Amino acid sequence: MGVLTPVVKGNKGKIKNNRSSDTVMEIVMYVVAVIFLIILIYPLYFIIIASFSDPSAVSGGQVWLFPKGFTLEGYQELLRHKNIWIGYRNTILYTIAGTAIGLVVNISAAYALSRKDLRGRKFLSLFFIFTMFFNGGLIPTFLTIRDFHLYDTFLVMVLPFSVGVYNIIVARTFFQTSIPGDLWEAAQIDGCGNLRFFTQVVLPLSKAIIAVLGLWIAVGHWNSYFNALIYLKNPNLHPLQLILRNILITNQMQSGIGSGEAAQLALRLANMMRYSVIIVATVPIMCVYPFIQKYFNQGVMIGAVKE
Repeated sequence: MGVLTPVVKGNKGKIKNNRSSDTVMEIVMYVVAVIFLIILIYPLYFIIIASFSDPSAVSGGQVWLFPKGFTLEGYQELLRHKNIWIGYRNTILYTIAGTAIGLVVNISAAYALSRKDLRGRKFLSLFFIFTMFFNGGLIPTFLTIRDFHLYDTFLVMVLPFSVGVYNIIVARTFFQTSIPGDLWEAAQIDGCGNLRFFTQVVLPLSKAIIAVLGLWIAVGHWNSYFNALIYLKNPNLHPLQLILRNILITNQMQSGIGSGEAAQLALRLANMMRYSVIIVATVPIMCVYPFIQKYFNQGVMIGAVKE
């Protein structure tokens, strides 16, 4: 026992040293994480306080942590435009309808491609992946949409671009790695068909990937303005992003025309609305994140591409 005692003490010393080094490492990691968190969050925080600050204080670099010259003129001027509410209505409808259609199309295609008994599965997968690198271009797409009588209609914002190949690949990988093949065999013994197995077994087990894809698709529809710029002519169908873009461009053009107090006032309003537009456009979709955050990391990691 006398021989073993120094060894035990030496092991205790090593354990204490390891614990102390682990503690130091954890502290360093937390400090680094906090620094990165501040770097990521501060730009958003700055936009918020700048939207409530005097534009001269913002341009002069006086706004750092708190608003300077608190004012709501930017929001008042922005919300004065009646078409803002039309844009909100249209964007909400486009987001809801587009997300629903996108989930149905992408999830169904992903599940079909994940089935090993699907004939020509590899060819179909290559067919989908090919479209990620090559497309017909803007003019052929415009002509196709026009020939299908989708131009300047509600459906042009939710139907033609509902297929997302990347979403299909992620969901397909999720189904391949997370849905055991034994479930399908057991379901077949009980007389379950493909459609029933997909709706009653696969979908309830796929809440994580459905939440992630739903978020991606919804954010894409909420932020979309280019398709509306190309394929929508009726102002009553314009989404919020396009309306906000037009308001900003109009105010900037007015500030650049003429001189004197009118031009200075227009420039002041344009600078104030610049940050207000970002808040008005992003806050609603950011409110959705907390409700699906618990699924987000799980769905992304499980559905990661593992070719």
